[in-house]
Amino acid sequence: MSERPRFIMCICTGECPGFSKLDLWKLINFVRNELDVEYAIVHPQLCVDDGERFLRDHLKEGKTNTIYIIGGCDPRLQKKLFKDVFKEKGLDVDKQLIPLDLRNMPTEEAMKKVQETVERALKG
Repeated sequence: MSERPRFIMCICTGECPGFSKLDLWKLINFVRNELDVEYAIVHPQLCVDDGERFLRDHLKEGKTNTIYIIGGCDPRLQKKLFKDVFKEKGLDVDKQLIPLDLRNMPTEEAMKKVQETVERALKG
């Protein structure tokens, strides 16, 4: 079995209308209590300066087998925004980041998407 993935939920300030159907705390508690993840955490906005500083502090340097699943917005945008921090830490954004677009999803649909992603990540 692979190392357990880490789940980070970016809630886009909590005011983005794309997350109006999502019960953040129901999702995050489902992920941390029911899924086989190392942890599940929330950040209010990873795409701004403090989000980049958070990732710089948080990503484990040289841990090339660690998978980070980030729930939030457009996956292409996430890879573009986070590639420099991953590279700085010696990580491969294309192999170690699984960006999930959870916008406009009701809570149960988001839970299912995260669960399926965690299960795929564990299989390697």
